[in-house]
Amino acid sequence: MFEAIQQIDFQILDWIQQNMRTPWLDWLMPKITFLGEAGLFWILLAILFLLWKPRRRCGMKMLAGLAGGFLLWSVGLKKLIARPRPCWINEGMEMLIRIPRDFSFPSGHSVAGFTAAVIIFRHNRRWGIPALILAALIAFSRLYLYVHFPTDVLAGILIGILTGIAADVLIDRFIINRKSS
Repeated sequence: MFEAIQQIDFQILDWIQQNMRTPWLDWLMPKITFLGEAGLFWILLAILFLLWKPRRRCGMKMLAGLAGGFLLWSVGLKKLIARPRPCWINEGMEMLIRIPRDFSFPSGHSVAGFTAAVIIFRHNRRWGIPALILAALIAFSRLYLYVHFPTDVLAGILIGILTGIAADVLIDRFIINRKSS
């Protein structure tokens, strides 16, 4: 079963490489993926929100969600599952970025992006829609750049959505409501 899934993953990645690669996207995708490096963009945005009183609660939830997501994917699942990256298996692919050294499953860029974007969306839909679009672009860039399988990205998106919702609900229930009592 795992081999069949990986075969489909490679078919999707190969289709992207054969049908979507352009010089313009080759220039753009490394820059988009850079926004997701170590969740730094999302962390900085959360810190900005913490400094802005009307968005402080959102910033707190983003930091909590990003920390939880990091522990879940980087410390937990990546090491537990230890899935090789597609660029490790197909070494003949022309790489546009440095080859990552950590394992592939799930996509940490996708987890961080969707965790933060979902929290933003739950607080302010007008800001949440661009955040979700950016998170989706970052997730797609991981496929375009051949550093993640589609199932890595899909799992990262799902984990990010669940982590974002959980952080939003749990912070309200256990921290913010406790302060008001």
